[in-house]
Amino acid sequence: MHKALDLYSKVEDLLGVNEVTPKLYENYFSTLQTLEFNSLLDIGCGRGEFLRQLTNQFPNAKLMGIDLSPLMVETTKSKGINAKCIDLCKLDKKFQVITAVFDMVNYLNTKELKRFMRCIEERLKDGGYFICDINSLYAFEELAVGSYVRDDNTRFVTIDSSFKDNKYYSEFTLFEKDGERFKKSQDMIIQYYHRIEELTQFTNLKLLEEFPFSIYGEEIEKFYLVFRK
Repeated sequence: MHKALDLYSKVEDLLGVNEVTPKLYENYFSTLQTLEFNSLLDIGCGRGEFLRQLTNQFPNAKLMGIDLSPLMVETTKSKGINAKCIDLCKLDKKFQVITAVFDMVNYLNTKELKRFMRCIEERLKDGGYFICDINSLYAFEELAVGSYVRDDNTRFVTIDSSFKDNKYYSEFTLFEKDGERFKKSQDMIIQYYHRIEELTQFTNLKLLEEFPFSIYGEEIEKFYLVFRK
């Protein structure tokens, strides 16, 4: 998985992620503005853009990001943000707020999700909040399935995606210019469809808020969830 995440980190900017994240971030910023907190952990921090914007809005809060991709972590750290390449369950700290942005939870299978929710509880301070978003069934079955190509002259990537048995498969093939030739890298990323009920049954956290929303169109693509310990 680490190798696949590193490959994804090389092509993320080609996939239009930066164009849609502002609408998603609005939900998080809106919730966080209503909370009093001085420590926040972002799981799956990626390139650290979410944390960078939080730094501007909450300059007095201690922010930290973790990610399983070393390349992502190094990019986040280059922005002056505290970040580590470490598994959540191996982290020896507690926070008032924990976030998992842009369907990070969907990268976990059922067994991993149970472990993840338990570790969230253990790393939240009493009264703390866990905020996340998960993909709808429509997002997997209809919106994301198919094949397409993206390029920027120095590299191009092909993505072939399918959805079966509640699993979303994305095969990435990247060609990077290396002198007069192109170097090829290829890997598979799997995401898993989870119902809201699955998350709630795996934790003692109380679900305070849930609402559906869309980023790309009018159909429901995601669910935004706020839990409290």
